[in-house]
Amino acid sequence: MKAGRGGWQRGGWQNLVGLAAISAAFAAVSGGPVAWAQTSSSAPPVSSETIRQTEKNKQKKSKVILQRSTDENGQTTDTLPPPEPLPAKPTPAAKAPSISGKTPAPEAPSALDAERTALTSTDFDLDVRLRPAESYLAVRALLTVRNDGKVALTHVPLQLSSTLNWEVIRIQGRSVPFTTALLNSDADHTGQLREAVVNVDTPLAPGATLQLDVTYSGTIPQSAKRLLAIGTPDDAAAHSDWDRIAPEFTGLRGFGNVVWYPVSSVPVILGDGARLFDEIGTHKLRLAGAHFRLGLTVETSPVLVGNGLTPNIALVNGRPVALTNFAGADASVASVATGRVEDATLGFEAPSLFIASRTGHTATNVMLWTRPESEHNIAAWSNAAADVTPFLQGWLGVKPRSQLTILELPDDGDIPFETGAMLATPVRSATPEVLDGVMAHALTHAWVLSPRAWLSEGVAHFMGTLWIEKQQGRDRALAALDSARSALALAEPESPGASDGQPLVACISPVYYRTKAAYVFWMLRDMVGDPTLSAALRAYDPATDTARDSFERLIEQAGQRKSLASFFADWVYADKGLPDLTIESVFSSKASVPGSYLVTVNLNNNGYAAVEAPVQVISDSSSVTQRVMLGARSKSVQRILLQGLPTEVRLNDGTIPETQVTIHSKTLEAAKP
Repeated sequence: MKAGRGGWQRGGWQNLVGLAAISAAFAAVSGGPVAWAQTSSSAPPVSSETIRQTEKNKQKKSKVILQRSTDENGQTTDTLPPPEPLPAKPTPAAKAPSISGKTPAPEAPSALDAERTALTSTDFDLDVRLRPAESYLAVRALLTVRNDGKVALTHVPLQLSSTLNWEVIRIQGRSVPFTTALLNSDADHTGQLREAVVNVDTPLAPGATLQLDVTYSGTIPQSAKRLLAIGTPDDAAAHSDWDRIAPEFTGLRGFGNVVWYPVSSVPVILGDGARLFDEIGTHKLRLAGAHFRLGLTVETSPVLVGNGLTPNIALVNGRPVALTNFAGADASVASVATGRVEDATLGFEAPSLFIASRTGHTATNVMLWTRPESEHNIAAWSNAAADVTPFLQGWLGVKPRSQLTILELPDDGDIPFETGAMLATPVRSATPEVLDGVMAHALTHAWVLSPRAWLSEGVAHFMGTLWIEKQQGRDRALAALDSARSALALAEPESPGASDGQPLVACISPVYYRTKAAYVFWMLRDMVGDPTLSAALRAYDPATDTARDSFERLIEQAGQRKSLASFFADWVYADKGLPDLTIESVFSSKASVPGSYLVTVNLNNNGYAAVEAPVQVISDSSSVTQRVMLGARSKSVQRILLQGLPTEVRLNDGTIPETQVTIHSKTLEAAKP
């Protein structure tokens, strides 16, 4: 797959870092292939120099270089290891296949993967201080973790980006000793995580929680080490991994891009199938519902202030944060900007932090923050927001729940990123067709801010395809939807017994919460009708979405259909794979009504998911469509009365995802010349 420089270009690099939502919207508008399916991993050819460097890296052995402890008086003691330690027996973590491809230290890490996966963060209270001129970050964090494992934990492992250093860790006001090690993991742009392991005096029982008071600091410059290690061209790597702390722009996308807050994760690398992307999704799912507070302080040097680089926009987890600026006492004193996030609740997201110096522009339901170089493109982007707003109002309601924030990235080639009602993207010149499609997807998030990924992303992609239908017709919309179906078919289990799959209510992969969820909304649309589905979307309130069947009940209350339980059971609450429909045979005979024929269609569903499928019979003068319920592993006979000589029968119209094709057609023998 060829990588390109353009921020709108589709390619494999979006897959590698999981940033395909807006690229997918563009692809859908243009009718091209959608490169969002993170279940695939197509790495570029690796150069001979990269191979040699990889072999050299495999021969290197990293080790614990420092053990640090702090007593109650704040005195820190550093203990260095012996100059030439005896060879140590490999620990279980050192042999773990999850970090294959890069050689871990034989003495470290001391934590096991089972311990890392057992910890779930339930509360963050972060005091974040930045000095952008030095790319410097210092944080004190009160972090509450819960043991979701089945056995008590004696080790508490916490990880940060490799460019950050653990300083102090306290439990109940007392500083505790910890060991540190570097782990090879592509969940961070440097390709490594710095892990601290605390030995707790009292084992953390299953279900119990523990609050840790941690302090860490370091620099976060831009790094593309993980992509360069697999042979990615320098330019493409830099435009994918653009996270950094810098004077004009600070962008920290969180776990999967740069780990700027404490996490506990299993080390994974790019190229190991979909494991990295599954780990990113698992991280987001585990954080859903966590409490989040953040105090922000940004120190701007007098030189930057003089150059007009005082930050004026900050976004935390995709939401704007008001900044209060305090000027220095004189020209030699730095200025300070502060902001605060109080009592937020995380959805399906990785905590993110963006700070920039930009010019603000107001558009319809949108606030654009742009660089001076993009001023001439503002009108086109504003027009796109105005174009799609009436369409979204017709489906989702007159007023959105929030405003969409568009923050321009530093370079025209940077890959877009979205979280919640925020889109970080180059504000480039593009055709109205392309910009309208991007806005139809992005603006939907301003209306539907759900903590559930299948609702938030599924509705956004659904509305994007509906916009294509409105502008270019149903066939083009279904073709855009079908472009990602093959990736979904590969990800789905062949049968419910083959694997658990990913039920939409608890899915972690974009191919499920975008592609499959969009198909679910298309099927619901055909089953209940546009007015009913629109009424349910208008009535949806994330604050009252406390049960997995909340949205199901909204649809049932909005329309004539009393129960959708069987559909949601197969398509949302469980993952039974995809249906596999066929037309076994077709027979026609003259009916008693002159010029009419009775067509008998024998249908089969070889899959394990039940579906209500459209069956269309076509004659030389008319056509009739009926919906037929096809249960799992079942057959059905449908008889349809038709005016005129029948010529063709079609099953499925592209709205139902299947394992092979989504439109089945059989020509009647009697109709052939």
